[in-house]
Amino acid sequence: MSAEENLKKNNIILPKAADPVGAYVATKKAGNFLFVSGQISMNENGELIKGKLGKDLDVNNGYKAAERCALSLVAQAKKACNDDLSQIKSCVKLTGFVNSDDQFTDQPKVINGASDTISKIFGESGIHARAAVSVNSLPLGVAVEVDAIFELN
Repeated sequence: MSAEENLKKNNIILPKAADPVGAYVATKKAGNFLFVSGQISMNENGELIKGKLGKDLDVNNGYKAAERCALSLVAQAKKACNDDLSQIKSCVKLTGFVNSDDQFTDQPKVINGASDTISKIFGESGIHARAAVSVNSLPLGVAVEVDAIFELN
């Protein structure tokens, strides 16, 4: 099944690809790779999902925040590919950053939200390498940020 078919089958609606708010670009093509800048956790209404895992939020909240990051990654990739997700051959790597307190150790479970979402959308070609990193702060106080590398056809 194509990514577009998987979006429909799973009733997934991609958010609008947000414009960068700093001195960077949202996406960068290099050879047959597409690098997508970190996408921060925002809900369906565009409101920031803020908080620190292990203090303000639990694993389930973090998982959902990471899902939202993944949807934004796909939205950015789609925009970079002229609204044609069939240009994406595979997801190569995700790097997930989790705003965590010192005792929180379930960053991989949080970033599974992004990984599961990418795999749900891209199927076999969504299987990727990954890092799940704890940080003591993220921009605007968000809970999660995820960036991605996609391989293009």
